Amino acid sequence: MKDYKYILFDLDGTISDPKIGITKSVAFALNHFQIETEKLSSLCKFIGPPLKDSFIEHYGFSNKDADLAVAKYREYYAVRGIYENTIYTGIEELLQKLNTRHKVLIVATSKPIVYATKILEHFQLLQYFDFVSGSELNGERTKKSEVIEYALKQNNIDDLSSVVMIGDREHDINGAVKVGIDSIGILYGYGNKDEFERAGASFIVGSVKDLEYFLIG
Repeated sequence: MKDYKYILFDLDGTISDPKIGITKSVAFALNHFQIETEKLSSLCKFIGPPLKDSFIEHYGFSNKDADLAVAKYREYYAVRGIYENTIYTGIEELLQKLNTRHKVLIVATSKPIVYATKILEHFQLLQYFDFVSGSELNGERTKKSEVIEYALKQNNIDDLSSVVMIGDREHDINGAVKVGIDSIGILYGYGNKDEFERAGASFIVGSVKDLEYFLIG
């Protein structure tokens, strides 16, 4: 256990399980390109990384087509997909306990800030966070290191030893390593132990309860 003052949480796969909304939105976008998806579960690889990068990596899209795919994704996501989402059991209780200990809680997500804020408001979790850091709809600030740096700068955080990033994919860990802060890879989301170890996670925990024990004791 280490007593961090600033705790950064990824959103998708860490605070909430967005599987249904994200995979349906990706399938909607792919359908525009006449790409059929037999199983939505095959699109879980889109959960976590920057969206445009995933269309390029997994389907070989050009930058132009990837931008169009993101636009099509948002046609579905902004109206329906954003709410096809569930909060992991125990997360709200953890946030409450951290608040009572006067921790500064920040969301650090590659998702556009406007969507992240709507999700937190919808599930009545925004009240627990001091700041929401994310990307912009124009594609600015999608890399996790940029999101973390923005959060630190906007909150005047200089003591990096007092900060930890919590996430469920290697991108969260990579961003933390690049910025120079500790990281916790969580196994209840969409990542796995091997990718966390390769990325250089400071710590790995299995469940929300494990995370609570690590942060609070």
